[in-house]
Amino acid sequence: MPEIRELRYFCAVADEKNITRAAERLGIAQPPLSRAIRQLERRLGVVLFDRSGPRLTLTQAGVVLRKEAAVVLGALESAVRRTQQRELVVTAKPGVATRLLQRIRAEVPEIRVVVSGFGEQADMVRDGRADVAIAACVDGSGLEVEPLTAEPRVAALAAGHELAVREVLSTADLIAEPAPRWSDPRVVDREYWLGNPARPADGPVVQDSAQLLEVVALGQAVALVPASLAAMNVRPDVTYRPVTDAAPYRTLLLWQAGNRSSRLAQFIETARATVN
Repeated sequence: MPEIRELRYFCAVADEKNITRAAERLGIAQPPLSRAIRQLERRLGVVLFDRSGPRLTLTQAGVVLRKEAAVVLGALESAVRRTQQRELVVTAKPGVATRLLQRIRAEVPEIRVVVSGFGEQADMVRDGRADVAIAACVDGSGLEVEPLTAEPRVAALAAGHELAVREVLSTADLIAEPAPRWSDPRVVDREYWLGNPARPADGPVVQDSAQLLEVVALGQAVALVPASLAAMNVRPDVTYRPVTDAAPYRTLLLWQAGNRSSRLAQFIETARATVN
């Protein structure tokens, strides 16, 4: 089994793609770093770097180890932080559960909130950068997942759209309309079009909610959005209509299965009580 020191050395070389720069980053001399990487390759029985070009590149085995090493080192850092009980790191998408977090702060001291992009929350918990995530519509495999809130979705349409004259819609009404696509491939909303086996046509790629509403306002797409987002984004060029058979927008709590810290337990219990 590789040692933690070897994994740190390997990650530095993998990131820098250069032994000299990695050694400078680690604060060690180049020869012992080179020996440590060779020793790690012998220990694992694989070649981790392709050394044939002007820059080091990861082999397939190296790519796998880099991904797994990040999880191991992140989990170790998280375990040390939890042991020292300095703070609880919470990650959330911008705008998600802001009021919830404000209430929890009063009950659970020393919370540090890390705002992250849509789809990042689960990864941050897996690799130890965060203790708990408040997320929506993400892949929570390998984590403890607890539904926290559910709210209705509404259709966001351009103010002049032909469907905007109707008071209520169904997902069947929207199937022929282009839907925005998230730029992050990790964002998966399997319940987005509940009630219809078909998927809507692909619309423009968007990075955040503000951009999503812009493409809607321009008539380039129709989107299903949480009712709370609609309430916070009233604008004359976008019309919102209820969609009777759209699945609710769910907010989830995510945390590592082995995390039994009292601070996390207090956070989860407070979150439950707050939404109830």
